[in-house]
Amino acid sequence: MNEEKDILILAIESSCDETAAAVVRNGREILSNIIYSQIDLHTLYGGVVPEIASRKHIEKINQVIEKALVEAGVSLRDIDAVGVTYGPGLVGALLVGVAEAKAIAYAAGKPLVGVHHIEGHIAANFIEHKELEPPFLCLVVSGGHTHLVRVRDYGKFDILGRTRDDAAGEAFDKVARAIGLGYPGGPKIDKVAKEGNPDAIQFPRARVEDAPYDFSFSGVKSAVLNYINGCRMKGETFSQADVAASFQKAVTDVLVGNAMHAVEEFGVDKFAIAGGVAANSALRQAMAQACEDRGIKFYYPSPIYCTDNAAMIGVAAYYEYRNGTRHGWDLNAVPNLKLGER
Repeated sequence: MNEEKDILILAIESSCDETAAAVVRNGREILSNIIYSQIDLHTLYGGVVPEIASRKHIEKINQVIEKALVEAGVSLRDIDAVGVTYGPGLVGALLVGVAEAKAIAYAAGKPLVGVHHIEGHIAANFIEHKELEPPFLCLVVSGGHTHLVRVRDYGKFDILGRTRDDAAGEAFDKVARAIGLGYPGGPKIDKVAKEGNPDAIQFPRARVEDAPYDFSFSGVKSAVLNYINGCRMKGETFSQADVAASFQKAVTDVLVGNAMHAVEEFGVDKFAIAGGVAANSALRQAMAQACEDRGIKFYYPSPIYCTDNAAMIGVAAYYEYRNGTRHGWDLNAVPNLKLGER
C-alpha cells in the first residue's frame, strides 16, 4: 500500500483488566505499546471485579498515555487520529477509555475512531506478519469470545461460527479454579498440562448439529466438574496435570476441527488465530500441524499481542481511519457490540 505520508494513531484500550496505550505508524509499525496489567490485583479475588477494574483504569490511564507518547517520541500535535476500544467488554472499563479518547481528540483537534475489540485482536496479526493481507480466515479465542471469522478485507468480516455458551477462555478459567490452579486460568492450565497425559481422561467434544462452525464449551466444563466431584465422592484423588491436559486437548480438538472444516469448505490458503487463548502452546502446536498438513500458511501473534493491548487497537484504528471511519463526540461504550456493527 503506497503511503502519501506517515499516519500516526494514538490508541487507547481499557475493556477489561488492562489499561493500555500505544502509538502506531501506518498500521504495521509499533512505536510504543504500554500496558498496565491488573492481573495480580484480580488474582486476589479469583477473577475480574468490574468496579475495581474501572477504578484502576481511571487511576492509570493518563500515565500510560503519557508514557506511550514519550516512548514513541511524539506529541499530540504529531498524531493524526485517536483510536479507542468502545466495545465489547466491561461497560465501566470501556467508559473510562472512551471518555479519555474523546477528551484528548477534542482538545487536540484530532479525529476520533472507535474500534471493535475483536477487530483489534484480528488486526494483531498484521503487526509481525507484514505480508499478511485479507482475505483469510481467523479464529478469535479469548476470555469472553470464541469466533471463527472470514476476513474479507480490512474492517470487513463474515462471522462463520461463534460460541453458543461459554467461550473457550471462560471454560479455562472455570476449570482452573475447579482443580485448584486459580486465576488466570489459561496460562496456568497450559503450564500444568505439560506435566500431564492428554489422553488420560476422555472428556466430550461438543458438535453443534445445525451449525458446523459454532462452538460449545459448557459441556466439557461440566464434565470436568463432574469428574472431580465423582473422585471426591468416592474418596479418590485425581491428577491435576492429567485433568488439565485432557481438558485442554478436548477444547483444542474442537477449535482445530471446526477451523479446519472451514478452511476446507472455503478453500482458503491463509489461516490466523488471535485472542488471549491464542497464546496457548498446545493450541498453537495443534493448529500449526493441521495447517501444515493442508499446505495452509499459519499466522499468529506473539503472546504480548494475544492478550489485551493497545497496539492491536491502533492497527485496527489505522485501517478504519483509512476507510473513512470517524466518530462524533456522542460515541459511547457498547458492552455487547457485535463484530461488524458500526
